[in-house]
Amino acid sequence: MKEVKTIWGLKQSASDPSTLDMYIYGNVEGDYIDWWEWQKVQSETSANHFRNELAKYPDVKNINLYVNSYGGSVYEAMPIRNQLKRHGAYVTGYVDGFACSAASFILTACDKVIMYSNTMQMIHNMWNVVAGNAKQLRKEADDLDAIMEGNRKAYLEKSNGKITEEKLIELLDAETWLTAAQCLEYGLCDEIVAKEVDLTEAKQLLQKVNKSFEQQLSYNKALVAQARELSQSFGAKNSENTPPTPNEPKENKNIKLMAALFAKKEM
Repeated sequence: MKEVKTIWGLKQSASDPSTLDMYIYGNVEGDYIDWWEWQKVQSETSANHFRNELAKYPDVKNINLYVNSYGGSVYEAMPIRNQLKRHGAYVTGYVDGFACSAASFILTACDKVIMYSNTMQMIHNMWNVVAGNAKQLRKEADDLDAIMEGNRKAYLEKSNGKITEEKLIELLDAETWLTAAQCLEYGLCDEIVAKEVDLTEAKQLLQKVNKSFEQQLSYNKALVAQARELSQSFGAKNSENTPPTPNEPKENKNIKLMAALFAKKEM
């Protein structure tokens, strides 16, 4: 399994062993297939990795969560959020640059969220890349609506009554970028530090991460189109349960594993 290092980590404070520092500086994602190299990539921003790391510190009293992320997989963000909620430590979130999408969702686990005056959060409805017949596509839309109903509860719980569900839906539908002041107004943060931080490195990091994400998405979309065109000639429908052979052409392997692409939902 190929392993790539990401800007992510949990580190116990040297000066205060009761405090744990956690960093989410990059995409939140689970393990995935590198379609070009044809191997599995192990993510360090997955819920499983986070669970294993957090289990090493059962007795810490405080967790500082530092965030600069465009978000990622809701399937990874949801259990990370709930693991933090379940832990007995007091969780303080710090927005160091941007907390977008799934990253803003993880912040709802924090007992307190602190933002610098020039940092931002972004919230929107989750989306997915799908393929199928009309019935399957309608079901996918219904599934997304059901999952978003649950996601909204996390934001509403964090807001503690400062935002109505109707207003939240409006903001989600509009894919809204929120200033620190707006986050404070809506209850998505609890304190603003007047000092501004230099976001140059944060922007550069996120541009690099986002470029990689867009490339992966474009490739996934291309594979979807390819599968539609070649499904009849390669018998894609009947090959779903047939594992690829080591010497099989890469395009055949991609078609056989196409279903894996459709299970990944993003925020």
